[in-house]
Amino acid sequence: MPLPVTRFCLVRHGETDWNREYRLQGHTDIPLNATGLAQADQLALAFRAASSFQALYVSDLTRTRQTAAPLQAKLRLAAHYTPQLRERHMGALQGLTYAEAAERIPHVYQRHQTRDPDYDLEGGESLRRFSARILESLADIASRHTGQEVLIVTHGGVLDIIYRAATAKPLADKRDFPIPNAALNWLDYGNGGWDLRRWADESHLSGALDEIQ
Repeated sequence: MPLPVTRFCLVRHGETDWNREYRLQGHTDIPLNATGLAQADQLALAFRAASSFQALYVSDLTRTRQTAAPLQAKLRLAAHYTPQLRERHMGALQGLTYAEAAERIPHVYQRHQTRDPDYDLEGGESLRRFSARILESLADIASRHTGQEVLIVTHGGVLDIIYRAATAKPLADKRDFPIPNAALNWLDYGNGGWDLRRWADESHLSGALDEIQ
């Protein structure tokens, strides 16, 4: 008999200055800028105080913690902070803009652009390893909250992975779907598989940058 599904709402953190500069953040601990802080407040307004969420899980980096703070207050949920929900480690690209990477380390930049699933970006995470980390972490969260609703505050790369898992889109394929800051993304998990319900809902926002590709 099928188990009840776990319903997830996954949210990318609000805007940072590095998002605005198209600079690759990875594990670098960058705070929200003024726009990002405003997005976090707008995000909290998207939910009723009497929410049906039973749990809130948050990447342990500053930009996700700041995004989650108004949600904690509005929904009266304690946050479970975890490094397992961090962005992909971007290796040699971390801290560089795309233009800087193309000029300074073109061999790494080109391999990144071709989305080689097994390339670790010279000391970072390969897409395959990153995908395994994220999918295992979310499956574990689902197992602890079967039949419940869970709110996740995380990163653009994490959302890229979960969208591909739900739509059977290969890791090596170029992204053709949006991942805006602070948008709502709804998916169900059950019987070992993902079902995409609603994606990139920005109805509560005044505008958001897409995840750089």
